[in-house]
Amino acid sequence: MTPDSSYPNSWYAASVSPPAVLPSLQGDIDTDVCVIGGGYTGLSTAIHLRQLGFEVTLLEAHRIGWGASGRNGGHVGTGQRADQATLEKWLGLDTAKSLWQLGLDAVQTVEHLVQAFAIDCEFGQGDLHVAAKSGHASALAEEVDHLQTVYHYSQIQYLSKQAVGERTSVQGCYGGMLDLGARHLHPLKYALGLKRAAMALGVALHEQTPAIRYSADSRTVVHTANGRVKSRFLVLACNGYLGDLEPRIAGNIMPINNFIVATEPLSETLQRQINRDKLSLSDSLFIINYWKLSADGRLLFGGGENYRSRFPHDIGAFVRPHMLKRYPELEQTRIDYGWGGTLGITMNRMPDFGRIGPSVFYAQGFSGHGVPTATLAGHLLAQAVNGDSEDFDLMSSVPTHRFPGGTLLRWPGLVAGMLFYALLDKLSR
Repeated sequence: MTPDSSYPNSWYAASVSPPAVLPSLQGDIDTDVCVIGGGYTGLSTAIHLRQLGFEVTLLEAHRIGWGASGRNGGHVGTGQRADQATLEKWLGLDTAKSLWQLGLDAVQTVEHLVQAFAIDCEFGQGDLHVAAKSGHASALAEEVDHLQTVYHYSQIQYLSKQAVGERTSVQGCYGGMLDLGARHLHPLKYALGLKRAAMALGVALHEQTPAIRYSADSRTVVHTANGRVKSRFLVLACNGYLGDLEPRIAGNIMPINNFIVATEPLSETLQRQINRDKLSLSDSLFIINYWKLSADGRLLFGGGENYRSRFPHDIGAFVRPHMLKRYPELEQTRIDYGWGGTLGITMNRMPDFGRIGPSVFYAQGFSGHGVPTATLAGHLLAQAVNGDSEDFDLMSSVPTHRFPGGTLLRWPGLVAGMLFYALLDKLSR
């Protein structure tokens, strides 16, 4: 069956001109590197490989940016998904510092691509992470002090509850962490900008071309419905849409669904009240809420998850209570769009980088930190294919734990765990 040629209904899709569908793969081709997946990881990999002189063919099952890369919250945060204190406990201070630098490099990689290829993606600066519990405020203050003194990171500061209130009317806040090194953007415009960059560099892009299976002997061979790609190297950039293409790594990640709404355009007064400095914002709950303003003045608010294959029937009604808990003044505000997306998470929330034999590379499981980390992953994957794997190996050295029960039994365990943390979000102080 041919995949749907349309993008999922979202404010992001409604705010761009629909690009023409690229041709699917027909027949057999031979290339240096085959990349499977047309999100940030695959596109960034293809761009950086072309800049190194490799011939590249990229296969996307649906449309470029169709998955989480075109539907996410658009936050471009610094650091890693796990905090530095945790990384220090796991890996030691020196390795944690190296991973912190890679996290900064990830933001810089996004910014470089946006500037180098003139990608118009509503690029903004600054992130405010607010303490949703009184007990979280002191932890954020300690984290800020640690980053300033141990990591010499000067673009972050702790804000009191009053200082947060000067910037946003968010309710249920006890302080916050303001990071001016972070960025934010329109995720689908960014993905489509990367697509145009890849095409300009000579990457062969094929949409509506699911990879059915592959083999890796003297050369890798990817089989599709109407053709094959033979290559020296293969990059798996499928993340939450990996399916059963590669069972050996499928159990390292869990696909989960997250949901976002877009309100009607807000008045200038209400926009300033909610987000004076046009930052990206999030809270400290385990099941995190995240939000920012769009260029046309809508509140884009992400909240709520589910762990089933289907989305809620009414996503707007599903997310609205989370939004109103933070901004009760929006009680009468219309929700114009509600959509969901599938992302891949790992057990420890750190990305899963690795190799399968000498010719197959992968990166997945960005756990909600995908805009910067997936973009950086493409750069590191390209370097590794080219023989310089130092930073790729650093990322792959972070232990990856398979979900108990592999792909068959991981769902019940995840649901039980997430329900436990959701209860803590409600009960802890």
